[in-house]
Amino acid sequence: MDNRIKTAAIVTGASAFVLVEASLANMHLFGAIAKIVASCGFLSVAYLSGALQSRYGKVLLLGLVLSFLGDAFLIGESRQAFLAGLAAFLLAHIAYIASFFIRGVNLRWMGIAAIPVIAIALAVSAWLAPHTPAELALPVKLYIAVISGMVIAAVGTRGKGGTVLILVGAVLFFLSDLSVASLRLVQTNFPMYVWGLPLYYAGQLCLALSVSQSRSH
Repeated sequence: MDNRIKTAAIVTGASAFVLVEASLANMHLFGAIAKIVASCGFLSVAYLSGALQSRYGKVLLLGLVLSFLGDAFLIGESRQAFLAGLAAFLLAHIAYIASFFIRGVNLRWMGIAAIPVIAIALAVSAWLAPHTPAELALPVKLYIAVISGMVIAAVGTRGKGGTVLILVGAVLFFLSDLSVASLRLVQTNFPMYVWGLPLYYAGQLCLALSVSQSRSH
């Protein structure tokens, strides 16, 4: 692996650690800076891995850019900022799904994966429903549907010989979104971002690195 890619990945991981510590200490300014640096890190990893050298990489990079915007919006505490972040990540997941289809998917594998993923999605929807304001009910359901579709499509890439980095990245992203839901909607006592943020940045790094193994698509 190129030393520049390693450096960018290390910067992302270190910044994610600082972000968690800053959040626990209520140091919002340091947390905001760390979040932006960490997100710039996974963008750098994708670019340095050759994202612009394939259709798959270009569309995946678009998803990463939209994720960066989502991170920036979610620095805010308002409901408007939450909705803007939700919209950005929704579009990011759609871009990821498109990139997976460009890479190639096996529909049979997707069909098999759909059964457990949809079951999990329904359980998550039922869990969130009592805590979701009426005006957010439809956006949240739509988001759950799209991110579930992303995981299903990621499984499909494995059936076409896609790198396991795609599947791991999608699953980690899915799990990290549960922490965001807990933080913003359920508001649990335990700071869910302690595990959610590391999973999120690890997932984005996996997706960013996947472009180096998919340059022919």
